Amino acid sequence: MKFKIGLIVNPVAGMGGAVALKGSDDVIDKALSLGAEPKANDRAKLALSVLSPYKDQFEIITAPALMGESLCQTLGFTHQVIGFDVNDQLDGQLQSSKADHTLEAAKLIKAQGVDVLVFAGGDGTARNIYSAVGDDFPVLGIPAGVKIHSGVYAITPTAAGKVLELMVTNQLVSVMERDVMDIDESLFRDGVVKAKRYGEMLVPAELRYMQAVKMGGKESDELVLADIAADVMRQVDDELVIMGSGSTTEFIMEEMGLDNTLLGVDVVQDQSLVASDVSASQLLSLIEQHDDVKLVVTLIGGQGHVFGRGNQQLSPAVIRAIGKENIIIVATKTKLQALEQRPLLVDTGDSELDKALSGFVKVTTGYNDYVMVQMSNPD
Repeated sequence: MKFKIGLIVNPVAGMGGAVALKGSDDVIDKALSLGAEPKANDRAKLALSVLSPYKDQFEIITAPALMGESLCQTLGFTHQVIGFDVNDQLDGQLQSSKADHTLEAAKLIKAQGVDVLVFAGGDGTARNIYSAVGDDFPVLGIPAGVKIHSGVYAITPTAAGKVLELMVTNQLVSVMERDVMDIDESLFRDGVVKAKRYGEMLVPAELRYMQAVKMGGKESDELVLADIAADVMRQVDDELVIMGSGSTTEFIMEEMGLDNTLLGVDVVQDQSLVASDVSASQLLSLIEQHDDVKLVVTLIGGQGHVFGRGNQQLSPAVIRAIGKENIIIVATKTKLQALEQRPLLVDTGDSELDKALSGFVKVTTGYNDYVMVQMSNPD
């Protein structure tokens, strides 16, 4: 019995990125007018080409035209096209895969008894697939959009193909639950990042290839940093937020659309810049004016210092005023693993404070993803 793959391509996914529209939701006409070209089918082709040696071992159930049918024809794969009307045409080609197209296609393909539903798109596509198939059906995302915050995508199109190869060749592949996330593109274009978790879907648990951070698998730095940024913004509301120095916090600031002082300390509130490159005394003055304050810090790569190296503006008085419970430590798992099980380090110059900060601390390593790590004074 052949392995059955469901395939849906959102042909316009990612078109807004190349022309600086920060997404493709509701801006396809504008993207086309700016010279954007569809790339999603090219991305999907990279993934499915991995399966070319196994043509006799699987069949594909797919959607019409550029939503999958054209790709199957190009690759010479055995396929069946589900029957539903696609009305948006541009020069004989599918112009846009609207949400209802994706929803209907996913429902019809799932009903055909496929073993896995593969889709090419971005976070908006993942949301549509989730709405159609729920959280108990195996899916696999081929990254083709501008926004790829969801954990249901492989790290690259070729990686998605490698996962499918394991499944088609009957190798043991378990599944795990991964978050479906998306941001509001209209706000994002105005420099405001609002990420939201919509649910979970089942994906193959192949951490060499999946965009997974929960279990310490291979990380794509930009994607993981985007997840960390989204989680930090979820943890804060209207509090005053002090942003420590370092490249990880710099990325979070960039996701907010704010200028950053890489080797300094900045202050933000409601995703707006309050003060840049502030001193310890300036921080204390700001903290005294606000009831709720949070501090976001990262560690120095290779060393592990969280406090006491490169961020002396975060003085013992400042840290005490903020409170240990209001400190958010962020880092990729790759950076933590590079410490080779050495603890995080705190060296504020105040032995009593160092002792109070020591112990196991929670480190944000992705969206809704944390690890507990030992922190101590180096002496």
